[in-house]
Amino acid sequence: MNILTYTDARNGLASAMDKVVQDREETVITRTGRESVVMVARSEWDAIQATLHLLSSPRNANRLREAISELDAEGGAEKELIVEA
Repeated sequence: MNILTYTDARNGLASAMDKVVQDREETVITRTGRESVVMVARSEWDAIQATLHLLSSPRNANRLREAISELDAEGGAEKELIVEA
């Protein structure tokens, strides 16, 4: 995780944004006397939101955890992706 002050972020905004996108790592921007904010790449934010959505249903979250456990125990099988035209 990168940490920048508000002043440093403002003075190097373009390069800070490029670094967030390139490194796929969040940057915390601190502000004196105010709550900090976090800058993330849009694709990372979309992935976070998708994960939260998938885990928002307890039933679906349980199914995902079971599937991960099965794969970790080498119980899964690799299959070809079917792409419909």
